[in-house]
Amino acid sequence: MPDAQRTATHSQTYVVEADSFSFETIEQENGQATVIRFAIDDARYYAGDVLLVLSGTDIYFHGMIGKTAEGFAIATDHRGSLLAATVQ
Repeated sequence: MPDAQRTATHSQTYVVEADSFSFETIEQENGQATVIRFAIDDARYYAGDVLLVLSGTDIYFHGMIGKTAEGFAIATDHRGSLLAATVQ
């Protein structure tokens, strides 16, 4: 029998508020963070889930979590990121 999958069988959404969200910019385009690394201490989320960063009702980042390891995750939003490309 194969080992249990380390990815979710269905996609979940990890929602955070922009004003309290800390991240490190890995890649940026035009001053906007397109690939970020952030702390995630909730073991329910895996690669394949979605990160949604909101400021009120505005979407600042909506991207796929591509990797989780050692309490951190990497997510990508190449289409509509509004997160400033800084280390916060």
